[in-house]
Amino acid sequence: MTEFLLAPTVADAFPGTLVALVTATGLRGREAWPRTTAAVEELERRLADGTWHPADEADPRIEAWHTAYRSFGTNPRRVRPSVDALGRRLAKKGALPRVNPAVDSYNAVSVRHGLSAGAFDLDRVEGDVAIRHADGTEPFTPLGEPGTVERPGPGEIVYADGAGVLTRHWNHRDAHRTRVTEDSTRVVFLLETLHAARDGRLLDTAADELRRLLAPHAEDTAVHHLDPARPRTAV
Repeated sequence: MTEFLLAPTVADAFPGTLVALVTATGLRGREAWPRTTAAVEELERRLADGTWHPADEADPRIEAWHTAYRSFGTNPRRVRPSVDALGRRLAKKGALPRVNPAVDSYNAVSVRHGLSAGAFDLDRVEGDVAIRHADGTEPFTPLGEPGTVERPGPGEIVYADGAGVLTRHWNHRDAHRTRVTEDSTRVVFLLETLHAARDGRLLDTAADELRRLLAPHAEDTAVHHLDPARPRTAV
């Protein structure tokens, strides 16, 4: 099993952190996922007819991430939190990107609920994973750029395993090594908030929604949580 850890320094700096980890094993990414297709198309229809709009940086859920980014030296208007970037792209283009069914599922849930999200192929993770401050030496290869190596700045909050950084700027961009593809069979999906007291129920609703999208195409699904009171969980 892989253990996920919330570093004490991150928990102290962001005491309202709550992460839902939705796991799926025996995932079948090459079959049709009609529920996911319908969920994505519904969001696009609602955007087009004006009955729904993605959260923007004025929304408290997004504003909290902007404040967090600034605290560790990242300009959130140049390097945007994932849910902010995804919502802006949807609002501009009127459509969500289609990547593969698993990624499309968490993208739809993320933008629908205004919660940052990501995912790792657990078979490509090396050792345990920590949400912690970078020390400036760890390598990061951005998604889609297998020939690029970056070094997050000291103090930047990252997800990292034993081999390097898995996400930069907490949740801005995922690593190429642990990307989720159609052939990924053991995946952990992450949904995050910095205000558990305000958004805890919303996070649970989003995790349940994501689990329902995954369940018809997996042998097993489960939900785990990570927060300052529960800083370790195995998936």
